[in-house]
Amino acid sequence: MRYFLKESLQIWCAQRLASHGWHREVPPERAMSVPRALARLRSMDMEEPGALGWQMVGRLDQAQRDEAVTMLVLAFNAQWLDEQALSQWLTWLQGETSQPPWPDQGDSAIWRARAPFAPVMIDSLEAAGLERERTAHFLREVWSVHERDELIRMLLWLAGQGHRHGWELDYLRFETMTPAQRLQWHARMAPQATYAATLEALVVQEHPRDVAAWDWLRLVDLAWAGMAMGWLDQDEARGFAAHGVDLLTRRYQSWHEVALAWQRGRSLHEGLDLMENFTVDWQLLLEAPDSPWQRSLHQLLDDDLRERSRAMIRGLRSSARHWALAVASVRESDLLYRQYMAPGASDEQRRLSREYLDEILDWRPEEGVAGLSRFWMPGQVHHLNQLASDALHGRLPESSTPFGTPSSELLAYRQQLAGCASVSATIIMAEKYAFHLQMFESAEYGDTELLARCHTRLAAMLDRHYLSVDALLEAWVRWEQTLPEDSTQESLVEDIEWHRNDPGSPFHWLTAPGGFQREPGTRPSLSRFTALALSGPLNAALWGEPERQYGVQATEIREWLDSHYGLTGTAPLIRFLDFLVEAGDRQEYLINYGPYTLNQRRLRQEIAVLESANCSEDERVHLERLRRVLKNDHQCNDIDMAAWDIAQVVDLAAAGRQLGWLSAEKLHHYLDQALALASRHYSDWWAYGKGMLAGYSFFMVDTPERDHFLAEFNQAMTAWQTGLPPLAGSWASLDFPGAQPRRWPPLHADTLPGDARILH
Repeated sequence: MRYFLKESLQIWCAQRLASHGWHREVPPERAMSVPRALARLRSMDMEEPGALGWQMVGRLDQAQRDEAVTMLVLAFNAQWLDEQALSQWLTWLQGETSQPPWPDQGDSAIWRARAPFAPVMIDSLEAAGLERERTAHFLREVWSVHERDELIRMLLWLAGQGHRHGWELDYLRFETMTPAQRLQWHARMAPQATYAATLEALVVQEHPRDVAAWDWLRLVDLAWAGMAMGWLDQDEARGFAAHGVDLLTRRYQSWHEVALAWQRGRSLHEGLDLMENFTVDWQLLLEAPDSPWQRSLHQLLDDDLRERSRAMIRGLRSSARHWALAVASVRESDLLYRQYMAPGASDEQRRLSREYLDEILDWRPEEGVAGLSRFWMPGQVHHLNQLASDALHGRLPESSTPFGTPSSELLAYRQQLAGCASVSATIIMAEKYAFHLQMFESAEYGDTELLARCHTRLAAMLDRHYLSVDALLEAWVRWEQTLPEDSTQESLVEDIEWHRNDPGSPFHWLTAPGGFQREPGTRPSLSRFTALALSGPLNAALWGEPERQYGVQATEIREWLDSHYGLTGTAPLIRFLDFLVEAGDRQEYLINYGPYTLNQRRLRQEIAVLESANCSEDERVHLERLRRVLKNDHQCNDIDMAAWDIAQVVDLAAAGRQLGWLSAEKLHHYLDQALALASRHYSDWWAYGKGMLAGYSFFMVDTPERDHFLAEFNQAMTAWQTGLPPLAGSWASLDFPGAQPRRWPPLHADTLPGDARILH
């Protein structure tokens, strides 16, 4: 080994070593073998190079400097330091330079942020590689990370969500709880009692709820670990570390603020309030003149490295799949563990995802990923946007209807609709669709190329409808606050606001897909959507064109058509639809019951005869209908009941399309017939609704549950007419077929004003 220390430094070093019992005549760089040097270092509680950096902080008095010289020479003999590093550190200890030689050249300065774990003395792949054995154990046992892709996913998780997401939201919610609610929360949190107690202590002591430094400093440490393992090259490792520092600089003004946030995070992680120990734990790093943190936080990252780091992070999240991940993760936060390249699903994940597709969505493998397009419902978006626009301009329907008045709770939501007039409701539909795509991916049914296309179309639609991510999240918050709460799911407002305000959230790092893309599902024309709405509350609202179905719902539709109508295939369905269009139940009333309205005496006699006889089943149905004519039940004698036939045409045609009995062209034929009938018989939705209710009541088979069914139908009719709740049905946002338009011109990013054919 060549002699590299200049003579004066070598002499000074030898003197310092001699004062601690070393042989003065032996040059420091040849003092002992590697095994002996390692053994000596271990006896000083230094198992790997990372421990050496901490020993260099606070070495200002002479005794400590002499000990530091010993450690440096031992580290050199153990091959932990190279010649240049040894010379630089000895020169500083000798007093020739004023600042300790922590990495400071170019991008290397970024590693000063790793100081709480182990101050980095040499920024090189070789130096990091010396820690590989310990690092492998650390990654395996602490992080359950075994290879490069897992590491990158964990790095992105720390950057984009980490522990801070759940902890900060818990803090926010606990802060607003009543004493009784806090007791209930502690009972639910019994398995995590120490965490819950620590969180309460932080709230009571009014500490800030911010703990982001806990995630972002660990991001820096894991970046070094990735380089130590050889999974990241030097530029990648520095890029991730720079991202951590970039995020720190957006949240904190100083290292002191970083340390406080870290201490809060560590307290929650340990389940022990460590804030009283803050000064003791951090004094050396924050105050020692030779600390790596003497260089301020905002001086650590130059513009070039910052931009390269941001480009790298965006590149790792550049696939359109990350749009679906980000959107779906607001409700299911664990999905953000799947950033970067999707990991293979575990058996349990695969099973749960397949159960979701099968039992919740009623989706079947033969549909492929394309089958999920039926959950893309632009009609729903149009409806919500139109309600908001009408609310802003005072054009909403009357809240008091012939069928009832919405509850005061629902009426309160109506007042908030105007606040959504400037923001598209597309995100409300996209959130559910994005989650469905994630379930399909986890189910591992294949179709990866088509799935990627679905992701791209979703990303393109969101990018097209919102000028920025902040605009998307603002729209989401407004609609989430405006739509009535779902009793089965908690409000997402706090979660959305968290992502909006956290600079590391994946939402702020998404890449817009290039080129014009089709949207994920079929966009109906406005006339088609209006025609589909004519089925009203007979069934669930149709927010888009009916698609072929294969699962339980298809079986139920088939059984319903058979049991209620005796329909078993295409030919009988078409015959019955033609009958409804041309004559229907309305003709039966006109022929068999209408004449009785002209002769009350004959009507009463007919009823009396049937009541005195042993009636067949058909005669009992006839008797019940005669009684309804006598009472003029639901004004059946005064109201045109064609709406009942029209609604059935639409409902049955849609069912036929879902079973594959009708082609799209045949469905559209019957929708056009329904539109024409509606425009001839009625002038508005109130009149149409009265006709449907009268027909529903008149032709209902007598049952003990009749009053209950009618009450439910009235309630549903009220919701459809008023748009309360908004997603009950679409009449409140649509002009009646053939009527003069009363809508205020829509002003939404996803609307094409004046287009009479294509829905927004």
